[in-house]
Amino acid sequence: MSTRPVAIAPAIRKTSSDSNAGVPTPPTTRPYNCQPCVRRKVKCDRAMPSCASCQKAKLECFYKVPQPPRKRKRRESEDVYQRLARYERMLQENGLLSTTEARSPSCRGTPGNVHEDSPPHIAQSDAAKTGRLVSEDGKSRYINSRVWLDVAEVSTRELSDNEGDDQATPVTLDLPTDDPLSATLLGGSKTLSSYHPPYPDAMKLWTIYIKNVDPLCKVLHIPTTTEMIERVAQQPTGATRAQECLLFAVYHFAVYSITDEDCMREFERTRSSLMSTYQDAMRQGLVNASWLKTTELQVLQAYVLFLMAMRTRIDPHTFWIWTGVAIRISQRMGLHRDGENLDLPPFDVEMRRRLFWQLIPVDGYAGQMSGTGISIAPGDWDTNQPLNINDDQIYPDMKQPPNAQHGASEMIFCLTKAELSAFYARKAVQMNSVSSNGQVRDNAHLERSIDQLESDLEMRYLRYCDIINPVHILTLGIVRAAVNMVRLRSQMPFLKSQKIDEAQRRELCVLAEKILDTDNALYANPDLRRFQWHIKTFFVWDAMICILSGVATEGFLSRTELDRTWEKIIVAYSNHPEILERKRALHAVVTEITRKAWISNPPSNCTVEPAFISTLRSQRETRGFGRAHNPDKTTRLDEPAEAADLLDTFLQSSEGNDLYFDGSFSYGAADWMFWDQA
Repeated sequence: MSTRPVAIAPAIRKTSSDSNAGVPTPPTTRPYNCQPCVRRKVKCDRAMPSCASCQKAKLECFYKVPQPPRKRKRRESEDVYQRLARYERMLQENGLLSTTEARSPSCRGTPGNVHEDSPPHIAQSDAAKTGRLVSEDGKSRYINSRVWLDVAEVSTRELSDNEGDDQATPVTLDLPTDDPLSATLLGGSKTLSSYHPPYPDAMKLWTIYIKNVDPLCKVLHIPTTTEMIERVAQQPTGATRAQECLLFAVYHFAVYSITDEDCMREFERTRSSLMSTYQDAMRQGLVNASWLKTTELQVLQAYVLFLMAMRTRIDPHTFWIWTGVAIRISQRMGLHRDGENLDLPPFDVEMRRRLFWQLIPVDGYAGQMSGTGISIAPGDWDTNQPLNINDDQIYPDMKQPPNAQHGASEMIFCLTKAELSAFYARKAVQMNSVSSNGQVRDNAHLERSIDQLESDLEMRYLRYCDIINPVHILTLGIVRAAVNMVRLRSQMPFLKSQKIDEAQRRELCVLAEKILDTDNALYANPDLRRFQWHIKTFFVWDAMICILSGVATEGFLSRTELDRTWEKIIVAYSNHPEILERKRALHAVVTEITRKAWISNPPSNCTVEPAFISTLRSQRETRGFGRAHNPDKTTRLDEPAEAADLLDTFLQSSEGNDLYFDGSFSYGAADWMFWDQA
C-alpha cells in the first residue's frame, strides 16, 4: 500500500516579541481586594494597576498582601484522671495520703479496674440511645449530635477547649448588670466579696429560705446545702463561682419572701434596698460563673431560683427570653433525659428531676404571660417526676435509689404541682381544640379526665394532708382551686359562643366564686403568711373576670347574691393591691369592668365607697385629664372603651390564657401578646 507524502511544516521565525516568551506575564488582576476598597467596604474587581472602584472615586489604588490568620494554639489539657493520679502521688510521696486511700483509677467506677488514661464517664441508656451524658470533674454535658456521638472518647474539658477560659482572674468592672445577658455579652467579671452578708445575717437568710421557700420549690438538698452555706458564710473567699452564685440566689429569694416589716426587724434595712443588693450580686454572679456556657448544676439551680423570684417583677417578654435560656442550658446538661436511663448515681438522678420539674412550670408561666407559648414541647423530654421522699432519704454517695413513701412527704406540694403540670401538658390540645360551632371536642371525655385527676390527687396525696401543717393546707387549697379552674376553662368556649342558658352560666359563676373563695381563704390564714409570695403570683384572673361579668349584668344576681359577691370582690382587691397598679393591660381590663359593675350594680349594704373604687375613679379622671391635654397621644387599652371591647373579645374568643396555673398549656398566644403589648 502506497503512502502519501506529508509536507514538512515550515519553520517559524522568531521575532523580537517572542524573545521574552519564557518570562511569565504579570497578572492583570489580584487574588485579593485593594486597600481602599477594603476600608470603604465596597466591591473590588481587583484589576491592575487600578481597580474600577478606585478609578471612579479618583482614589490611589494600591494592594497589600493580607496576613495569614494566626494559628490558634490548642491548650494542652491533662486528663482529669491523670491529674488526680499525679496529685495522689505527690501526697503519697509527702506522707499525706496512704496507698489504700488512693482512688484515682475510678471516680465513678470500680476501684482499681480503670487505668489512669481511661476516658471519663459517658452514661448511655440501654433503653434510649438517643444521646449521651458526659460527666467529669463535677460537671455534665448532654450530647445528642451525631458528630459528637461518633467520637469514642470525649470529655467536658475537650468540649470546652474552644469556649474560652471560664476561670479568668476577676477584675473590677462597672458593667450594666440590669440584664445578665447584656453583661455576659460585654464580658468581664467583678468581685463580689463586698456583697456577702455577715455570718449571722447569712444564717438568718438561709433559715428564712428553708421556712418560706424550700417547701414550695424543692430545688436544693437542704442537708448538703446547709454545710456549704455555713462554710462559705464564714469564709466567703473560699467559695467557688457556682457556690457564690447559688448563695446570692438564696439570699435574694429569702428577702423576696418576707415583708417590709420583717426585713427591717431582722436586718435593719428596707426590703427593696436589700433585694436590690442581692439581685445585683446574683446577676453579676451569673456573669462571673459564665452561666451561658455552664455545665454545673449549682449554677442552673441558682438561675431557676432567680427566675422564680423575678417572674412577676419584670417585663413578661424579657422573662420569656430568660426562661428560654434556662431551657437551653438544661438541655445542654441533659436534664430533659431521665438520669436513670443515663446510668447516673441515685442522688444525681433525684436532684436533676427536682430541678427539671421546677423549670417546666416556670417555662409554662413565661409562655402564658408573654403569649408566645412554651419553649419545650411535652414530647421533648422523658424525665420522670421526683420521688415522694424527704431530703434525709438521699445523700451524695448513695448507691441504691431510695424507696418512695406512701403518704405525705416534704415533696407533697411539688409533686401535686408536677401532676397538674403533666395533666395540662397532656390535655393542651384538647383544651385548645375548638370546632366551627364553638363546641369543645370530646368535652365529656375531658370532664372524665378532670374527675380522674382529682381522684388520683386525692388518693395519692390529699388524703394524707394534716390540716395543722401549713404546707398541707396550702396544697389542699391550691389543688382544689386548680381542678376547679380546669373545669371553668373547659366551659369557657360555651360561654363565649352564647350556647349556654342562664342556669349554666350561673353554674359557671358559682364555680368561679369557689375559686375566689379559696384565694381569699389562703390569704386569711395567718399560718400561710410566709407563702403569700407564691399565692399572689397566680391570681385567678379568669374567675375574677367571670364573676365581674355576672355582677355587671343587670338582673343576673339577686340582691342578696349581689351583696355577698361584692364582699368577696372587695376582699380580693385588698389581697391583691397590684391590680390597681395597672402595670399590664390585663389589670386595666379587670379594673375597668370592676368600675362599670360598681356603677351599674353597686351593693345595697355599702354606705361608704371602698377605697379601691375611689382609686379607680381617680385613675379614670386622671387619664381623662391627660387625654384632654394630649389629644395626639395614642390611645391605649387601659381606656374604658378599649377595655370593655377587650373583655368582649375575651368572652367571645375561643382562646384565652390561664394565669393562675404555672402549668404547660396556653390559651392563644395572639390574644395575650395583644393584651400585654398594649
